[in-house]
Amino acid sequence: MNSRIEKRHSKKRKWLWWVSGLLLGILLLTGGALLYMWDQINDTIDTMHSPLERDEDPDRQKEIGDRFKQKKSLNILLLGVDERPGDKGRTDTMILMSLNPNTNASIMLSIPRDTYVNIPGRGKDKINHAYTYGGVPLSVQTVEEAFDLPIHFYARVNMEGFEQGVDALGGVTVENDIAFSQGGEQFNKGTIHLNGDQALKYIRMRKGDPRGDLGRNERQRKVIKAAMDKASRFSSITKAGEILTILGTNVETNMNMKQMQMLFSDYRNTRNNMDAMEISGAGQFIGPLWYYVVADEEFNRIHNDITAHMEAK
Repeated sequence: MNSRIEKRHSKKRKWLWWVSGLLLGILLLTGGALLYMWDQINDTIDTMHSPLERDEDPDRQKEIGDRFKQKKSLNILLLGVDERPGDKGRTDTMILMSLNPNTNASIMLSIPRDTYVNIPGRGKDKINHAYTYGGVPLSVQTVEEAFDLPIHFYARVNMEGFEQGVDALGGVTVENDIAFSQGGEQFNKGTIHLNGDQALKYIRMRKGDPRGDLGRNERQRKVIKAAMDKASRFSSITKAGEILTILGTNVETNMNMKQMQMLFSDYRNTRNNMDAMEISGAGQFIGPLWYYVVADEEFNRIHNDITAHMEAK
């Protein structure tokens, strides 16, 4: 299914490589120094590479190639998927990242999983159900149509991989706004350090947060940002094999090696000026189910703000 990427002759060529938060989302922006194992890196990316059907279209390939050559903005959909045996799963986390290399700025939009949208071919439903109905392709299509924005790449990670990734980094440190307990763990207000299991519990709590999903989304962004900062200083070569195993078994993306290299070289500084964006809406029952209902004006606002960010020089 995946074409082999030509192996490089130099095994010592520098490639900054790591993940945080949603593993590949951070890989796209930062890294930790893996100064060897080049062949295994290629093998891992072959395993991770899972293009969408539309990626095979020559016109789309040219469009994406031109964006890289001209250093135009890119939008990447990060999907954290919680799957259990016998259950296809749902997206526990959906984050749209927009990277503008001309302004060295990025936007991180957290999409509440209960957001009430039209899922193509299925009708109105919670946005995270798109993955249940049609996997990554339908999730990408649903986000594109809901916000009228292009998605150039996606990265999908199992939540188990999230936990393993944070542990491989040695944990992350965040500033916690409210004290709460979740899954048998107590999270005090103030500066706290989280291992992988704790970080997963930390980003999943929402019922005890007065802001609900919005508070939960903010914690997700904090963990991702904290891990990005730590990943940029990560240099443990002894972790190389573990890192590659985590990536290969937990991450899928339609980005190939060459595209990852260009993204790292030309877009990595966009993390230095990252803005968080929230979706304003209201929770309500429609029939027996609870949804996060967003007005058309709010969808338009997000479209306009991200479009302006993408076009800024």
